[in-house]
Amino acid sequence: MDLNFWNGKRVFVTGHTGFKGSWLSLWLHMLGANVTGYSLPPTPSQPLDGTLDLGSKKNSVLGDILDVELLQREIDAFSPEIVLHMAAQPLVQKSFQNPFETFNINVMGTVNIFEAVRRCTSVRAVVVITTDKCYQNNEWAWPYRENDRLGGDDPYSSSKACAELVTHSFYKSFFAPNGSSLGNVAIASARAGNVIGGGDWAENRLLPDLIRSIENGQTIALRNPAAIRPWQFVLEPLRGYLMLAQQLYTQGHKFSGGWNFGPSENDARPVKWVVSAICNAMGVQENWKIEPGQFFAEKQVLRLDVSMANFELNWKPVLSVLEGIQLTADWYADHLTGKDLFEKTIEQILHYESLVAKSD
Repeated sequence: MDLNFWNGKRVFVTGHTGFKGSWLSLWLHMLGANVTGYSLPPTPSQPLDGTLDLGSKKNSVLGDILDVELLQREIDAFSPEIVLHMAAQPLVQKSFQNPFETFNINVMGTVNIFEAVRRCTSVRAVVVITTDKCYQNNEWAWPYRENDRLGGDDPYSSSKACAELVTHSFYKSFFAPNGSSLGNVAIASARAGNVIGGGDWAENRLLPDLIRSIENGQTIALRNPAAIRPWQFVLEPLRGYLMLAQQLYTQGHKFSGGWNFGPSENDARPVKWVVSAICNAMGVQENWKIEPGQFFAEKQVLRLDVSMANFELNWKPVLSVLEGIQLTADWYADHLTGKDLFEKTIEQILHYESLVAKSD
């Protein structure tokens, strides 16, 4: 990973006030990038942007991804070289409660980004961040590859599969090197999920719910304790996004298309195992129950094949699932004891960079 590449690059990040967006914005700032973030204001459920005081480290535009005119105006004014699109409605359960909002944000928000990029001549590379749930999950024993069928039964997963189709359509129609004047813009999508790390406070998500239960001395209710997921520490997929964007910028269309970023295959773990590991790492007693009256069915197994990212990008996980859990537990432990979370986040990014340097 060439950290020096980002020094001075003009990067437009949508969804910068969210969990992953906040970590990414801080990391880009540390790397010397000139960042403009575009997002709705931070919410009580996702306050990490404010916790890390990121407003002083980037140009922050508070706007809706569905506001086409404002989005176009801000992209034109900033003239970015690289666009990282992370703005989304990211929660499965909320997608059942408000499917219209979910499809509108995740599908039309992606359309709006590409419409803005079509009219901005400075852009060289775009990475659209979707999810590992964009695949039609048949609960196979083997992991999903990038050329497997897209799909999704629930509104969230389906909306992200649609965002993948939008990305493919815009690339082939307007950005592919077929004689179009826009053929200098390389486009890719990044598929990752079940990301853990400090500062995620979203409702109905495993780690935030667990930390709240620990903080309040309550029993956490698990929807599906036996479900197996590809858990990964937040900096792992973010490094994948950055490496992919760099290759799109420097090598162009060779790196367009969809890319998986996930843990090693043997690091996929059941929900109840993760709960036990977090509790052990934080030195608290494991205390959970099965949530009654579940109103939607969840898939039992989901794994990603990351061999393409390994061979083509030279990206691979550098943390085991246990190491990622320990870093996550350390961050939340500092939260519970009132320590400086900005310093903790910086410390973890620098530690992660050192591990990447040793692995290269």
